[in-house]
Amino acid sequence: MSVIAEFRVPSSDFELGRILDVEGITSIELENLVPIGEAAVPLFWIHNSTRQSFLESIQRHPAVTSAAEVDVFDDRTLFTLDWDANHDHLFEGIAESEGQLLSAVGTPDTWEFELRFPDHDALSEFRTHCEDAQISLEVQRVFNPTKPDAGPWYGLTELQREAITLAVRMGYYDIPRGCTTKELADELGISDQAVTERLRRAIVSLVRYTLVHTESEG
Repeated sequence: MSVIAEFRVPSSDFELGRILDVEGITSIELENLVPIGEAAVPLFWIHNSTRQSFLESIQRHPAVTSAAEVDVFDDRTLFTLDWDANHDHLFEGIAESEGQLLSAVGTPDTWEFELRFPDHDALSEFRTHCEDAQISLEVQRVFNPTKPDAGPWYGLTELQREAITLAVRMGYYDIPRGCTTKELADELGISDQAVTERLRRAIVSLVRYTLVHTESEG
């Protein structure tokens, strides 16, 4: 039975975290890892206000082969990054233990990951790999997504559950909207951008653990 683990790791403990540690960046969300040949090229989002300085900074990193904009929206930009992952022990461990990256959000100090492993043995293998590589893992939660007693939250973290519940209660999804993300941010005590990202990740989790999972069983 597959198992999902949520954990934190210092940005300085793995290569990609060090590459993306750019002054002025408040948060980065890893969107996906796209396999190209033997490499895994990440796609990730940053705020538009810092995209030019961000691009210039990471292109100077010796481990980076290339970086480019993929999509530009009003408030954020999607980037692709081709980097030498040979020394990134974190992603090496994910691959060796057959882990699947579900989500990753980073700041200059810390990254939060959600990974799916084939079973608990694979998760143990991954944690041993990180320990040997001197990567500090702070485990937040471990659960079986298909286990009846795993809880009714469908993969939502406590913060995601709080945000999406408040959004429904305040009428954010009503037509017309009963509130704005700014009003939600004020209630939660976080930034407007953080609310938007938290709601987006919550919706992705709900779909993954309900509709997508149900279809895979059919």
